[in-house]
Amino acid sequence: MTVVTMQQVEIALKRTLGKKGMSDDEVKRMAEYLMSFFGYTDEVIDNRLTPEDRDVFYMLEEEGLLTTTQEEVLLKKGKLWRIHYWILKKDQIIRLSSGDEGEKPKAAAEEDVYDQLSDEEWARHRPSMSGTQEDKPSKDETN
Repeated sequence: MTVVTMQQVEIALKRTLGKKGMSDDEVKRMAEYLMSFFGYTDEVIDNRLTPEDRDVFYMLEEEGLLTTTQEEVLLKKGKLWRIHYWILKKDQIIRLSSGDEGEKPKAAAEEDVYDQLSDEEWARHRPSMSGTQEDKPSKDETN
């Protein structure tokens, strides 16, 4: 069983949520908060969470640090009962904390190019909406 330390969780959160503006103190509190649910286990039953806790877990799922699974149990009365679990993605936390963030997918790397362009550059290359004669099809093209 792989064990994730508090320090690894803090580093992983800093590399995900820290990039989105979360301060170091908030990252530390978030790591403590997260580990208070998991401790030395890999999963937490969803019924234990409050709606506020669940919102935080969904945010962490979007960041790739948690995932969900469910189990279906047949009760004596023939009713199906679903139990939902949150699973700590220890391998992802370890990967992020070790600094091995891996190579970005090609599409994501290409999108970064557009993030670097200034508004002036976008405006300069934007097609003209003036409706000049060049933009309108000739009568021969419409018939």
